[in-house]
Order: sequence, then C-alpha cells, then structure tokens
Amino acid sequence: MTMTMTAITHARVFDGERVLEDHTVVVRGTTIAAVGGAIPHGAKVIDATGATLLPGLIDSHVHTSVAGLALALRFGVTTELEMQGTLTRSNRGEITDNDNVADVRSAGFGITPPGGHPSELFPPGRRPGHDGGVVDDDDDEHGSGEIVMPFSTTPEEAVRYIPALIAAGSDYIKFMIDDGSIEGSPGLPTLDAATVAAGVTEAHRRGMLTVAHALTVDATRTAIEAGIDGLVHLFMDRPHTPAIIDLIARSGAFVAPCVVLNSSMMGITGEAFAADPRVSSKLDPAWLATLRSSYNRYPQGNLEDVLASVKALHEAGVDLLAGTDVAVPVPFLGGMAHGASIHHELQLLVRAGLTPVDALRAATSVPARRFGLNDRGRIAEGLRADLVLVYGDPTVTISDTLNITGVWRRGSHHENR
Repeated sequence: MTMTMTAITHARVFDGERVLEDHTVVVRGTTIAAVGGAIPHGAKVIDATGATLLPGLIDSHVHTSVAGLALALRFGVTTELEMQGTLTRSNRGEITDNDNVADVRSAGFGITPPGGHPSELFPPGRRPGHDGGVVDDDDDEHGSGEIVMPFSTTPEEAVRYIPALIAAGSDYIKFMIDDGSIEGSPGLPTLDAATVAAGVTEAHRRGMLTVAHALTVDATRTAIEAGIDGLVHLFMDRPHTPAIIDLIARSGAFVAPCVVLNSSMMGITGEAFAADPRVSSKLDPAWLATLRSSYNRYPQGNLEDVLASVKALHEAGVDLLAGTDVAVPVPFLGGMAHGASIHHELQLLVRAGLTPVDALRAATSVPARRFGLNDRGRIAEGLRADLVLVYGDPTVTISDTLNITGVWRRGSHHENR
C-alpha cells in the first residue's frame, strides 16, 4: 500500500524550539518525512505562503472525555494531559487510533484524603464522575476499565496506592495538596507533608513522574520539599517571594501555571476571549456559556500577582507548561473550553512577560520533553505528524494561533478547523 505524501511549502515553521523561514515540510503517512529539501514527486502540495506551521499543541492540564478531545482537536490541540479522570492506558484504546480526536495521557485519579479536594467544588447532590464530568449522587456509573480512587490519609496508604494506580494505567501520579482555602472551603482535609513525601518517593522508585495540585505557597513548598517533578498549578494566595521562586528553580520542577484557571477562580470570566469569532464560531451554546462564566471562588485574588509570579519563574529558568484546567461544560466550572483556552493561556503567558516563542514552547516542546512524549511536540524528521497551520505569525503576534487553517493528527488532515 502506497502512503500518501503531503508537502507543505513556503511555510514559516516554528519547530518547537526555533523559527525556520520559507521551509517545506513533508508528511508521509503518519510521520514527518522531511523538514526542508525538495518537494517529492507525487506529493500533494499545500502552499503555506503567509502562514506558520506549528507542532500540534499540548494542553498540560485538562479533565476530559472523547467529546472534549474532539473539541480540542478543532483548536489545534493534538494532545491533552488529563490531571484527573479515567482515560488511562487501559481505557483509551479507541482514542489512540482515532485521528478525529486529540490524543491523551492521564494521571487517573489523584491521591487525596476522603472528603478532600475536589469534592468542595461540586454542589450538594452532585459529584465528580468517573469520566471527569459531573454526575448526580445517585447515578450508577459503569466505567470501561478499572478505576482506582486513591483516598489516603497516611504515608502507608499513599505508598500502597502507587502500584495500584500504575497497574490501572496511570501515566503519571498526581497528589492533591489543598486545604480548601482558595475554594472558599477552609479546613478541608489535606495530605500532610509526610504522606506526600512517602508517595512521591515510592512513585519515583517505580519510575513514575509525579505532579502536584497546589494553589497556595505553603502547598507548593510541601510539594517541592517532597521532591515533586512538576506543579500543575501556580499559587495564588499571595505574591511570590525570591525564596519560593528560588526553591522551585533549584528543585528542577516544572510549573503549569494555568493562569486561565486562576483568573476564573478570581471571578474573571472568559467573556472577552469568547467574543473573538475565531473562538465562538467553534463552540456550541453549552461551551460558550461555560467559557463566559467563572469559578468565582477567590474574588480577593490579584491576577497581576499571578502574572508577576509567572514572569519571575520564567526569569529563574523554570520550565513553564501551558495548561488550562478545562473540564466539562457547566458554568460553575467556567472560564475555559477545551482547545480554545490553550490559546487564551498563551496570550496570558505573553502578557506575563514571555516572548511569543517562549509561550509556544510551553505548549509544544517543553511539555513533550517533561512528560516523556518523545514522538511529538516538535517538527522534526521521524516524529508524529501532529501539526497546526495558522495564517499570520504567532511567533510575533501570539493571538495568530487562532487563525487555524489546518490541523494534522498523525498525518490525518482536517481543513478549516
């Protein structure tokens, strides 16, 4: 069987690290066959004059579903990293080979005490479902594979759950360190330092990457001192200090700030972002209503403090990853929408002081490197043909990422996404 070939010509190429002007990228089957060089005989030619070719975008913090993955792909997000949900290795067989949805990796469920985060986010009578959505308390859910709910209150319990999560297909291990103070539920049961440290040590002993939910400086310190590999939130309870920035930087941990989530927690809606027709035209009424809403649980927060913390981390050399914490289309979890909000996050990272190129790295090569996704995140010979073509130059004007004209997932081309 002859594989199809496509030559994307005269493109400005952001390869995940640097910008290449007026280049040809050849896709053969599911793979990038060449970057530069001549157009192969028989290749379909796409003239990308005036456009920029990017690696498929990676959202480093979501709670998703097959429908969420399909929406993400419309916005050029070819991989979502689930930070609580069921799309572990044993539950995503139909997704891996479905080029109409984004690919996914998952933590499974995060280690948290009984009654701990995220239970406080849900109204009475509703709870987080096994698929990362919201269900009624009396709903009888039937998952397609084993679901591990790793409720832990002691170091021994956390250690015992690590092999169970691995066996159930978790790609990395998540720890919830949250006393509820940001969500308006102070006094929430939370993991103590000894429990986090024991769990992280056991996960590392078994070769697993570890990440932490931490929205306060104290929770951040607990995670870093335990040896966490990455923080999938940025603290928002106070301005940064040189001490906390230095602690994170010296640890080597990465940070996915999820500025869009922090903004939403402060009651800032996605209304202005949703007004962009490049966004609204791709969203149904439920997602538009959700994007135009907000969590509104920490109105006393200061977004400028968060942006200053992002800048300080970047200047200290910390790896930053673009993530959103998008979940499901319900307004009380609002301010984000799958796929769309990674573009909003990129704009906020630039507002914080990153260059557009640095922001694009945060959604491509940096998460691929930090999560060991060595087959994507860059445009290079031999890698997956996960690509996004946009009009304009987002390496100068970051909002040009929304000018999507084509998306490729493993070489499968979706026009006018």
